[in-house]
Amino acid sequence: MTTNTVDPAEIAKFTAMAAEWWDPNGKFKPLHMLNPCRLDYITGQIAGEFDRDLATPLPFRDLRILDIGCGGGLLCEPMARLGATVVGVDAAERNIPVARTHAEQSGLTIDYRFTTAEALAATGERFDVVLNMEVVEHVADPLGYLTACQHLLKPGGLHICSTLNRNAKSFAMAIVGAEHIMRWLPKGTHEWSKFITPDELCDLLTRAGLDPVDRKGFQFNPITWTWRISARDLSVNYVTASLKPV
Repeated sequence: MTTNTVDPAEIAKFTAMAAEWWDPNGKFKPLHMLNPCRLDYITGQIAGEFDRDLATPLPFRDLRILDIGCGGGLLCEPMARLGATVVGVDAAERNIPVARTHAEQSGLTIDYRFTTAEALAATGERFDVVLNMEVVEHVADPLGYLTACQHLLKPGGLHICSTLNRNAKSFAMAIVGAEHIMRWLPKGTHEWSKFITPDELCDLLTRAGLDPVDRKGFQFNPITWTWRISARDLSVNYVTASLKPV
């Protein structure tokens, strides 16, 4: 397994934006807009795989959830509120104090660490769920990175991975639209050549030792400015669920 899949240039981009994680109108505005849709998918998949009722208090109690590339904690905090024991890791060191401070202000206990997936896997820690959202398109070695994610799961564990498709539409929307026209993100945040098609990701997940069981699209409506989960449209943003064999 590759010992370090971190791309220093990619980490530098997000380090520069660290202080803006919790500003819904700042540089992470696209994630704030997408977050409710991401959470709907994540919570639904976890509830289904672990037979949890989302209508009950603390439905994720006794589940250990890892969020890789946690940033400021936009996914960690909802998981903690649902009762999970949450670890958030990020290779951009400046993100960690931002995440810790916000969790403390929110009255939440979350274990945030400045580390990588590979380093954490080497410690032998294992989780019921690994969240890997909008990270794989930023790493130097996607297969090595996904293999580390697989090692971090308990047998039967759930891996949820979202990324960006690679086609003309994703170039137009994620780079030309989001970075140059709308200026939601600084220019150069994404490299279109590093985007991964759904079939490519499925192959990588399988080669990493995971069993893909679901994939959906995140579809943006430019009229209502809202996102929804789509069973058919994986043309730009999409998400996958995979299981580690028992």
